[in-house]
Amino acid sequence: MATEANPKAEAFDMVVIGAGPGGYVAAIRGAQLGLKVAVVEREHMGGICLNWGCIPTKAMLRSAEVFHLMQRAGEFGLSAQGVGFDLDAVVKRSRGVAGQLNAGIGHLLKKNKVTAIMGVASLPQAGVVEAKTEAGLMRLTAPAIVIATGARARELPGLEADGDLVWTYRHALVPPRMPKRLLVIGSGAIGIEFASFYNTLGAETTVVEVMERILPVEDAEIAGFARKQFQKQGMTILEGARVARLERHKGKGVTAHIERGGKTETQAFDTVISAVGIVGNTEGLGLEALGVRVERSHVVTDPYGRTGVEGLYAIGDIAGAPWLAHKASHEGVVVAELIAGGDPHPVDPQAIAGCTYCHPQIASVGMTEAQAKESGRAIRVGRFPFIGNGKAIALGEPEGLVKTVFDAQSGELLGAHMVGAEVTELIQGYVVGRQLETTEADLMETVFPHPTLSEMMHESVLDAWDRAIHF
Repeated sequence: MATEANPKAEAFDMVVIGAGPGGYVAAIRGAQLGLKVAVVEREHMGGICLNWGCIPTKAMLRSAEVFHLMQRAGEFGLSAQGVGFDLDAVVKRSRGVAGQLNAGIGHLLKKNKVTAIMGVASLPQAGVVEAKTEAGLMRLTAPAIVIATGARARELPGLEADGDLVWTYRHALVPPRMPKRLLVIGSGAIGIEFASFYNTLGAETTVVEVMERILPVEDAEIAGFARKQFQKQGMTILEGARVARLERHKGKGVTAHIERGGKTETQAFDTVISAVGIVGNTEGLGLEALGVRVERSHVVTDPYGRTGVEGLYAIGDIAGAPWLAHKASHEGVVVAELIAGGDPHPVDPQAIAGCTYCHPQIASVGMTEAQAKESGRAIRVGRFPFIGNGKAIALGEPEGLVKTVFDAQSGELLGAHMVGAEVTELIQGYVVGRQLETTEADLMETVFPHPTLSEMMHESVLDAWDRAIHF
């Protein structure tokens, strides 16, 4: 007999824990393939990306971009007086965009006949998911369970967020005030995007990066170009530096002790954003008891998302780098097709593009120049600057660079790296090229439309073989 402590189990073919960009996509694809699917989400349909990450940050960055362009109105023969902003209205628009898409996820799950459950999930034994809901405890069984619980902001000792003086990305999305002197700790995508947003709106912004250069996962040349642009915009960039500690003065800001080059200096800020990485949400699931291997807070999987425990899979941020929504979504499709009896291709991390929506934008796929050299290959590198492109000049965006890295013998496109206007849209051209195993000859023979920013992609390829026309 079913009781509150031992509820009657409902059987499914697949149960997904977490409805972020990995989980909800896995659930929908599984349902499309004829599986009976349930998804358990503890907070928001769409997960962190849709509600507190990718989408709302892009909405805020768009507001900053428009504000920046309004200030440049005179360059375009236009007039705009009294240009200002209302931070509360910017945030309201951002939350509205997230809310609209959140509702859309619920509709998609319903349309595909996925059972959506709001609750906190755990794995008491193999093949069983328990969900604590407002209505009580639910028990779900399935031969295949997909863990897609995502990750949260990492917090370092002494630098913990308090929501007042020290913020994580979540606080920065719903700020209690407009910072005047802002310290951003960490220069990955999250840190640089918020630094770019608040700096554009007028905050005096300092970025501290413990590595020897900002944007450490990007190609060094691209990162260096971006740093110069950020500095032109008024940012202070401290590379090879560490925030040793913070002194918090309630209502009066923070004193940061910054170590750099063997010396320690103190600087005063009214707001700090900590963006020093993420931690996988593995707690409370019961993974260790099931024999799941967890390293550095992330579940260890094979290229197909299998954990090594029969019928248990992990995808997305909880399964490790690269921590990107589109990687999670693709993993969701792969896992669902595998569970349904298909033979999908595994995810290749080198084929996943990374995009950072600061100003200027940054995008990349594949090997950096340094990685290509370290692989022992003979390589050819092509470059083309935005200043040589008619569309970029017409847009008033002449600062940027497209860079391509090829295997000198085979012509294989090893990597592509960009910085400048709309490169987060352009990068997909190279992603498709890599997926189709395109060579330099294929790209050279492709006709790119004029006038477009995409022509720079062509010219960069040509430049790798000393054939660039317009530079």
